[in-house]
Amino acid sequence: MTNLTRIENLDCLPRDEMRVLLESYTPEDAECLFIRARKVRERVYGRAVYLRGLIEISSYCKNDCYYCGLRKSNQRAQRYRLSKEEILKCCEEGYALGLRTFVLQGGEDSWFDDERLCDIVHEIRRGWPDCAITLSLGERGRESYAALFEAGANRYLLRHETANEKHYQSLHPEELTLRNRLRCLRDLREVGYQAGCGFMVGSPGQTVDCLLDDLDFLRDFRPEMVGIGPFLPHGDTPFAQEPPGSPELTLLLLGIVRVLLPGALLPATTALGTASPDGRERGLLAGANVIMPNISPARVRGKYMIYDGKETRGMEGLQGRVEGLGLEITNVRGDAIELE
Repeated sequence: MTNLTRIENLDCLPRDEMRVLLESYTPEDAECLFIRARKVRERVYGRAVYLRGLIEISSYCKNDCYYCGLRKSNQRAQRYRLSKEEILKCCEEGYALGLRTFVLQGGEDSWFDDERLCDIVHEIRRGWPDCAITLSLGERGRESYAALFEAGANRYLLRHETANEKHYQSLHPEELTLRNRLRCLRDLREVGYQAGCGFMVGSPGQTVDCLLDDLDFLRDFRPEMVGIGPFLPHGDTPFAQEPPGSPELTLLLLGIVRVLLPGALLPATTALGTASPDGRERGLLAGANVIMPNISPARVRGKYMIYDGKETRGMEGLQGRVEGLGLEITNVRGDAIELE
């Protein structure tokens, strides 16, 4: 019998046994996990797959993270900012396509200060009151998060990247700290957001202990959303020659997180879709229930390159691919379900 066949409760699995699972899982183990993850997802969410319209508002960033193609030291990055009018046009077009959540994502661009962002969020809230507004704009102060929440934002995505402090410092310049990243996540939760975090799989220097730290953190923080994707290198970063992360291990961890956090919203990430042609579909089969089609203006989709070859697919053919898995796209906000 496989490891996973014998494991009744992943949530109570000791760290040493979880280590053995991550180090020695077989394809049979993975499939056993995915079956369980799908059952958990169906019990909580049914067959629903929720869509989030991704609007990449800026490729400027003040940070110099070693893995990201938008890092400020990358002189070859194509920089742009969307205007308020362009962002609202994306929302208008997305709403007509059935999208009921808009995700404003960008580098940490100081041009988008609180005044500008609150104005944009307020206009989206006024124009599409039945929609959720998700922000993914990096580390900000508590007062900033509170102002954006008051303006109408509902959710905030801030990947913690790694919960291991030593590993975190190996991926970032010294002015960026895990302590501050976790402070931001706590502030978001206290302000009232549905908070999302997540991590890269296979990033340089990552060990099994790092992944175990990530799982421990998720069990403790219990985020409403978790984004898990493989590390993918960008040619204009210090990690250009590092190997990409494993899609198979990424999928295994996605399945584990679905079982550990049954009510969480789990995207089949863009990174998975970039790493493997059928990565999004495989993500759904591993327990994911969210897809984020890109609804940014066509002129900028090829400029927001956080890693090489980033997938920029929109809504084209999406419904058929989802229905082919026995699932169905639903045109509702799709908030996280809080379980006892």
